[in-house]
Parts: sequence; C-alpha cells; structure tokens
Amino acid sequence: MILPIFLYGSPVLRQAALPVDVAAEDREKLQQFVKDMVETMHKADGCGLAAPQVGVSKRILVVDGDELQEKYPELKGFHREMINPEFTFKSEETTSCEEGCLSIPGVDADVSRPNVIRISYINTDFQQVEEEFSGFAARMVQHEMDHLDGVVFTDHASPIRKKMIAAKLLRIAKGKSHPSYKAKIG
Repeated sequence: MILPIFLYGSPVLRQAALPVDVAAEDREKLQQFVKDMVETMHKADGCGLAAPQVGVSKRILVVDGDELQEKYPELKGFHREMINPEFTFKSEETTSCEEGCLSIPGVDADVSRPNVIRISYINTDFQQVEEEFSGFAARMVQHEMDHLDGVVFTDHASPIRKKMIAAKLLRIAKGKSHPSYKAKIG
C-alpha cells in the first residue's frame, strides 16, 4: 500500500521517534508496514525512507541503493530494513555531499557526514544485526537515522545555504509544493 509522505512543516518530522517494542508488536503487521514503506519509497523514486516520513513516530527505516548503482556501483544489491537502529561507531573522517529528501521536495544542500558508521538494528526477520557501512551507503543510513531523531538534512546545511532555501522551505510548509507522489502536511 502506498502511504502519504509527510512534508516539511509536519510536526511528526520534528519529533524523536519511539523505539519499537518488538516483543509486543504484531509481527505480521510490522512486516507489512515495512513492506508498505519500501513500496512507498520506490513509488516516489526515493532511496530511503524513515517511519516518521509516513506519519508514524517509530524507529524504523528502509534504504535501497539499487537505483543509484550507476553512479555508485558499490550500492548494487544494497537494501536494508532496520528496526530500532542505533549507532555503535562513527568515523571522525567526514565527506560533504549534496543531499535531498522526499519530505523536502525540490531542495538540496551539501551535508558533511562521517565516512564510516556501524549500526546495530533488528531486521524484519526479528534478528539482531550489527553492520558497518561506508561511502554513500553510510550517508543514506545516516540521513534516515536523522529522521528518527527529528532532524532533517537542511538542519546540517551551511548558514548561507539555509538562507538561500528558506523561502522554498516556507512554501513547502504552507502546502504550496506539489510533488509527483502522494504527500501531505499534518
């Protein structure tokens, strides 16, 4: 099922998401929700999506790098679904790269992020996993992890870039943005 993507200005994007109580959750419903997130991400031509972006304040994210493999060959087959992800390591070395976001259509900004990260999470088979990511895969995961903490990529932009995009952000928050995918402010 395609879910609406909540746009900049929606309060859910600024809230820290709650951990998923995996023991208490209906596992089939949780797995279906994650599938719906993946379907929504693909329909919107995105490479990542966090649960708050579809209006659910839970610590769940999905990433899929297959569409980016032409530019980043190392992303071929890179697809993860993470429940309750947590950083266990971030490298001191960083790289700056342009980012965009389905919740902030038509806006981009350079963001500096650690090159290498390690994440502990629960997969959709409900197994605990710890993995290390580098390069653009690390960037994708960090971008979505930010959403789980109520942070959007423009928060990391330089002060001058923030001034340059302020009018666009205001237009999105006022509902004057019309992306090609199912979206809402709420």
